[in-house]
Amino acid sequence: MKLLTKELLSKLPALYSQENEKDPMVICKFFLPMTKWTWYASEFDGKDTFFGYVCGEYPELGYFSLSELEEAQGPYGLGVERDRFFEPVRLSTIRAEYESYNYR
Repeated sequence: MKLLTKELLSKLPALYSQENEKDPMVICKFFLPMTKWTWYASEFDGKDTFFGYVCGEYPELGYFSLSELEEAQGPYGLGVERDRFFEPVRLSTIRAEYESYNYR
């Protein structure tokens, strides 16, 4: 599966463009099947670096790279996938979901 489409590239804000936003938009979601790893991208540098919300061992805001997502392998050799049905949403919505359900 192609992780980034031309459509997504056109929708992703530039890196640092939302840093003063109190509640930035999250544009796309990536996940590693059969694991708890999920990446929510809110900004992209146009080449390799994303900024967003990363949920793995614990949820945190941070940077992650397209190349790392493309190389990651989970159980049974599964690779990272893009949630094709994800609709852009405010970061507060995602944080509330993860902080209340997944990490108690």
